[in-house]
Amino acid sequence: MPLETQAVQIETPSGKGAADENFPVGSWLLPATLRPHVALFYAFARAIDDIADNPHLGPKEKVERLEGFAAAIRGQETTDPAYGKAHRLRASLAETGVTPQHCLDLITAFKRDATTLRYRSWGELIRDYCMLSAAPVGRYLLDLHGEDRSGYPASDALCNALQVINHLQDCRDDFRKLDRVYLPLDWLEDAGESVAAIEAPRASIGLRRVIDQCLDGTEALMAQARLLPRQLRHRRLAYESGAIVALAFRLIAMLRRRDPIAERVELAKPSFLAVAAWGVFRTIVEGPQHSGSAPRATAE
Repeated sequence: MPLETQAVQIETPSGKGAADENFPVGSWLLPATLRPHVALFYAFARAIDDIADNPHLGPKEKVERLEGFAAAIRGQETTDPAYGKAHRLRASLAETGVTPQHCLDLITAFKRDATTLRYRSWGELIRDYCMLSAAPVGRYLLDLHGEDRSGYPASDALCNALQVINHLQDCRDDFRKLDRVYLPLDWLEDAGESVAAIEAPRASIGLRRVIDQCLDGTEALMAQARLLPRQLRHRRLAYESGAIVALAFRLIAMLRRRDPIAERVELAKPSFLAVAAWGVFRTIVEGPQHSGSAPRATAE
């Protein structure tokens, strides 16, 4: 049997790629020497995310497939071509010296997606989900570029904010296709609403209140996240972070004005490029918070 066919039996490709993401993934802003490693990380994350989001698989089967990827990342399974993306990433991690924990955290998050469909509070959403599903991506990039772990808090805040933005953009589809709701249940109850409000053609007054509360929480995260570009020693990573910060703020503003229940709220390609370019420019103008050259391992 061809290796590609065997891999498909475990993976459930959605057809999504880096070009479909809200934010740059391994863009030309990053050093050419590191982009292949970022591409391997993204391919791995995309594969396990697609398994978690597949509406045709039951929770048990999703968890079993994800556990197979975890075994491959740990090196407990080294030969099955169905886990080829994990094998290639494991080799990349060994080459770059980045811990596999970030990958294992992602797997934990996606296993949770298979079994947990609701979150009681904002704190539970951030702590029990976003810190596993989003923060590890930023931490991986920081480690790959040889950045100090003191950058983790701002990176975590940015990644968690991006995750919530994505949740708000996808809240209708997540509910309809997967019965998955990331809006805090206590806020819905306080607003006199239930998850059924997501099925309406447009957001009710109560649901709009909950969306705005999520945006308030996201803006609070962005207050810390906006510090990240100036904290980074590696200029190319700082530029990419600056672009992402600018895109996040623009999407928050759009979600304030528009209704993610009634329509898909996203940036058109020209606006995406313009906002990203502005974020890079601002990062260049503001400059780093510290002096000194980039660490030798990440110097351009």
